[in-house]
Formats: sequence, C-alpha cells, structure tokens
Amino acid sequence: MRRTIWKDLLNWKHENDRKPLIIRGARQVGKTWLMQEFGRLEYEDVIYLNCDDEPRASDLFAANYNMERILLQLQAISGIKPRPGKTLIILDELQAVPRGLASLKYFYEKIPQYHVMVAGSMLGIALHEGTSFPVGKVDMITLYPMDFREFLMAMGHEDWAGWIAEQRWDVLSIVADKLVDLLRQYYFTGGMPKVVATFIKEKDLSRVRQLQLSLLEAYRNDISKHAPTEQVPRVNMVMRSIPSQLAKDNKKFIYGVLKPGARAREFEIAIQWLIDCGLLYKVSRVSDVGAPLAFYEDLSAFKLYFLDCGLLAALSGADSDQMLIGNHVFSGFKGAFTEQYVLQQLLCRGVGNIYYWNSGATAEVDFIIQHQGKVFPIEVKAETNVKAKSLKLLVDHHPGMHGIRFSMLEYKQQDWVTNYPLYAI
Repeated sequence: MRRTIWKDLLNWKHENDRKPLIIRGARQVGKTWLMQEFGRLEYEDVIYLNCDDEPRASDLFAANYNMERILLQLQAISGIKPRPGKTLIILDELQAVPRGLASLKYFYEKIPQYHVMVAGSMLGIALHEGTSFPVGKVDMITLYPMDFREFLMAMGHEDWAGWIAEQRWDVLSIVADKLVDLLRQYYFTGGMPKVVATFIKEKDLSRVRQLQLSLLEAYRNDISKHAPTEQVPRVNMVMRSIPSQLAKDNKKFIYGVLKPGARAREFEIAIQWLIDCGLLYKVSRVSDVGAPLAFYEDLSAFKLYFLDCGLLAALSGADSDQMLIGNHVFSGFKGAFTEQYVLQQLLCRGVGNIYYWNSGATAEVDFIIQHQGKVFPIEVKAETNVKAKSLKLLVDHHPGMHGIRFSMLEYKQQDWVTNYPLYAI
C-alpha cells in the first residue's frame, strides 16, 4: 500500500549530507514494511537485520565501533556485501541492542557513503538504555497510521486522492457522496495497515474489529512489559477513559473521570507513558493565539486523542451499524470521532505543535496551528450546520487572521473563513 511519506524517503536517499534515518512511530503502523519495500524498489540490495530477533546482533557493537568490522559482520549475517549507494542497510529495532543507537553516530561520521535506515517503536527509542542518543547525527521521520488519502489509494481510488491533493473542487463535488461513504468506512477501519489490508481483502467487519481489539491488547501487553509495575493499572485507566473524555461537550481531560478524587500527580506519569509509546496525542490549551504559540501554552489544560480513529472505535465498542449507516458517526458521540479524524490528518500532513483555545467561558476553537509565522484557528463541524460563533469571535478580535473550517459542506471561501469538506483535509 502506497504511503505519502515515500517522497520524504526519496529526498533522504539523494541528500548530499545524508545521515542514518530513524523511522519512528507506534507499533504496527507499517515501519518495517515501508523500509523493506523502499529498499526493494529503490536499491539493488537490501541487508535487513531485526536486532530484536537475531541473536548475533547483540555482538555487533559490543566490543567497539570499528565500522570495517561491523560491515563485515553484517555481510556475514546477511550473505550480502554492502555497497555504497547500492545497498540499503536496515537495522530494525536497533534500540534492543546494547550500544545500538549510539552506533549511528559512527555510521554518519566514518562511513557516510553507506545508506542506513533504522526503525523502532516510539516507546523503545524513548527507553533505550546504556548509551547516549546520537543527537545531530541522525535524521528522523515519524510514521503515523494511514491517512484518508492513503486509504483512498489502497481502496483503488488513486485519482480521487490526487484530486484532493490538487484541490480539484470541481470534480470532487461530483463524487462527494461516494467520498463521504468511504469516509464512514475509514472512521470504522482507521489507518492501521494490517486492518486496512484485511478490510480490502475480506470485507469482513467482525474480522476488522477482531484485529483492532488484538492490536489494543498487544499495546497493553507492551506497556506492561516496560512500565513500572505501579503505573500499569493507571495506564489502563487512562486508556479506557479516552472515549468518555472525548465524548464530553468540553473535551478537556478531567482527572476526576478516571476515579473520584483523582489528581494530576497520580496519573501524569501514566499519561506520559501512553504519549511516549505513540498511543496518545496531547493537545494543550493556549491562553492567546499569538505567534509563537508555544509562548502561550497552558500546561495545566489539555485534550488527549488516540492513535487511530479505528482503534478508538474498537476501544469505544462502537458498533458497525452506528458507524457505517447514516451520518450518526460524524455527529454522534459529541463529534468525538470527527475531531479525532481531523487531528490524525493534520499530523499526517506534517502539522506539528497543535493546540486548542478557549476563552475560559463558553467560546472554544477546536485546534490552533501555526504555519509560516501565521496562526490559523480550525473549527471542526461534523454536520452541515456550520454556525461557528467561537471561531468568528476569535477571528474578529485578531485583524488579519483567517479561519479554517472542516465540515460536511463543500469547499467555500469567505472573507474570514474557508470551508473544506472533511474528506479533503
């Protein structure tokens, strides 16, 4: 299945000052497949080493960082002689090997002519022990679950995905109903590659949900292996609470939802564990909307979103008929799935440092982003009723600001806001 991050990998391959590339992301988002497929199509040879599964990998960096010896050992293990520019060296789960991540410094400094790609879970990389991280000696890319455009391509609608990328509103309006139906399916399946592949191949909704529940259980087990014992129950409590937190009118995370009398100091470590492993995204409040937004971040108020809308559906126990029939999925659950979906698309498009704003009273804008020195407020509407009093209030009080609205309406540009259909983020 095609991933739009491919062009970033091509740019990395052809850089003059190329560094080893770390592809990070939550487990099962497709990192290993992406590296192997890129190697297969863009190089003559691929040396693939799963450092978590290959016993001999632990000896690679144990003695020293003699790169000539390391290249010979990679050749001995794989049976392939590495050639500069012709061979892609893939070191999967490198953080599992003592001194593994630190070795990337020497790949860059001593043998930069060799192309090296590394993958690891976000939790594994965050928890690597025994060596320092090679700051400044590596390039990093984050891989997220498939976005809606990638889902469309996987479903055989590459032309529609292209029209979205090109903002071809004239032809998109003709297939809008079909795109909305596919959007319902994406809300249900989400973007985990194995889930999407199974949905396309089998069209079995119960099998899709079974896979999603298995992934959730695998995440719980992974955290249980690494997190301090006393944090595991709290991690599970936070994870279970996400659907109810997002279904509130005010989606600000409330510790009291976890249990009566709960306080931040009890659960902030558990929340950080879930963020570090890529299962949760944290969107903090800003007290004002000036640039840079980080100056106005309020660390005490935040919203938490899940890794993937399909996994959120499984975690919520949302039935397939609720999600695939009618428009309940867009507006139900207080629009929780739609906000989740919008955040995912923004992240996949490379938008970072996402915040939200409220006035402390009744006005609230779902997302605030910064791009090229300008601040853009984003309102999310899960229906065709697009009255956005909070967005209008914010724009009116900040001359020169232009609002963005994602809704079920078609593309429309006004003097103070531009509306984009949800399927065309």
